[in-house]
Amino acid sequence: MNDTLEKTADPLKRKLLQLLDDVLRHDGFGEIRVEVKILKRQQKEVILHCGKQYRFVVDMPDGGA
Repeated sequence: MNDTLEKTADPLKRKLLQLLDDVLRHDGFGEIRVEVKILKRQQKEVILHCGKQYRFVVDMPDGGA
């Protein structure tokens, strides 16, 4: 994996795992939805929906879009 992708995707990965842990600990129903949009300048916007929305912009390496 490209260094740029790793650096920009790490906060996204940490938040997604945290949300999954929260949903698994919750007593009732839980839902996580991931939305990915392609942006200009070799970036992708990732929105995590889980009660709130968490927005991340991930830099993609050349040829990764």
